[in-house]
Amino acid sequence: MASTPDPTSDPTAPPAAPPTPPVPLTALLAHEELGLRQIAGPDAARTGAVVHWVHTSEMADPYPYLLGGELLLTAGVHVPAADADGAADRLDTYAARIVAAGGAALGFGVAPVHDTVPRALVDACERHGLPLLEVPPRTTFSGIARAVWQLMAEARHAELRRVAQAQQGLAAAASRPDPVPALLRQLAARLGGYAALYGADGTPTQSAGTPPEPGAGAALGRLVGVVNPGGAQGGRQAERAPRPAPASATDTVTGTHLTAYALAGAHGLALGVATRQREPGDHTLAGVAAVLLSLLTAPHQGAAESARSAALVRLLLGAAPEDVTPLLGADRWTVVHARVRRGDHERTPPTPASLAAALDSVLADEGRGADGGRADEGRADDPARAGDEGRAGDDGAARPVRLLLPADREPAPQTGWTLGVSAPAGAEGLPAADAQAARALRRAEATRVPLVRHRETGLAGLVAPAEADAHARTLLAPLGDNGPLAETLRTWLSLHGSWDRTAAALTVHRNTVRQRITRCATLLDANLDDPDVRMELWFALGRRGGEG
Repeated sequence: MASTPDPTSDPTAPPAAPPTPPVPLTALLAHEELGLRQIAGPDAARTGAVVHWVHTSEMADPYPYLLGGELLLTAGVHVPAADADGAADRLDTYAARIVAAGGAALGFGVAPVHDTVPRALVDACERHGLPLLEVPPRTTFSGIARAVWQLMAEARHAELRRVAQAQQGLAAAASRPDPVPALLRQLAARLGGYAALYGADGTPTQSAGTPPEPGAGAALGRLVGVVNPGGAQGGRQAERAPRPAPASATDTVTGTHLTAYALAGAHGLALGVATRQREPGDHTLAGVAAVLLSLLTAPHQGAAESARSAALVRLLLGAAPEDVTPLLGADRWTVVHARVRRGDHERTPPTPASLAAALDSVLADEGRGADGGRADEGRADDPARAGDEGRAGDDGAARPVRLLLPADREPAPQTGWTLGVSAPAGAEGLPAADAQAARALRRAEATRVPLVRHRETGLAGLVAPAEADAHARTLLAPLGDNGPLAETLRTWLSLHGSWDRTAAALTVHRNTVRQRITRCATLLDANLDDPDVRMELWFALGRRGGEG
């Protein structure tokens, strides 16, 4: 039975990282140190039951406190004696309420309250289809919780690796001589399903993978009409609902997961995906494919435009900007770094594809810098940076989305996003512009404004660039090549010496900021409370590395 299409559902939401996968119940049962044993309920291997989190409760009715997906642990303090009046009925209600709340399984700790799992509870769980696990006396509930978090962390890291490898495969396919069919084949293979490019008339023009059954295929076509209401499939929907079309829509038909994505700037084209299973990172992969297809299917591309598109794809692959300068031409570009604002969306976060469409950009690169590395990634050989900035992303912070716009296109604030915008630069200046956009994004997040632009100060225009650069190198020489120190000092100065806002901008602890600023003052032999010193350092940091 088909579910109602959800046009607000957003399977391409960034983060930079996919959601944490749940833990299969079979993985817990196979954990030898825990010694868990399933004694009732449907076979976990057959049903594919998964655990999203662990909760411990001795309430007789835990229903109000469950979110769904829990492994509920209890020592049976609330369980009546077997010969008590109404014991069986109370346990039947107990199991039914856990199932009604969406609980994944029940773990019953043997000892110290009960020597064995009560027979009435076993029968109740069997009757209501609730997996019941026997927890041996040697296994603590905290040990079970720790095992679940460890398994989740391992699954998340594996999913991150899978997504990273798949993104590289998609970008490589997009640079082939036959990019569109190669990209669809790569996407279908990575998702284990079907991928199709739909034309403006709502019918597939190119596809790869095994097509879904007719009913699911027709439903996918209708989803394309949701994101492309001007096409043949969406004509009647557009008449009924003249509201703006969503960037993506999802549905599930007879066990097949369907998703459609509007392609930015592609005049009615859309990507349709059908899979039997959906992994946590699949939405990220499909979103990357949609962005690449938007680039590859941009209308009216002559030889020069095709060459430029190829250059942009090579940037996605990590090519140095100077290597693609001849293809990009003499045009100037603006780099934009963007990150979803937490709590600024009611249901699901906005997508890189929707941001690219709103800014009329055909390039959105999730988290890669101009040199092919992560835009905010620390150096592995730098102990200070590896200690804090190098953890970016591992603590749940989303990697920024990176866009490239023609310099004559002025980006505006976007709902749900925080943006950092560089100064215009040629292809050879993209690394500096990338750093400018990253700093502007951190400042925007620290000051809680939707958009910050990098601006050249008036003072910089009064000094010859060569002299300014030489002065900056001399003044900042005591800092050496310690990037974290210089970046912390720059951010601290930009935020008027605020410890808390600097820590928030750099995603480090405020004590780390204090230690670094103290170290800077010692190395520079300067009084950082002196406004004149701050002004001179700010000017020098702006010239450091030619980024100002």
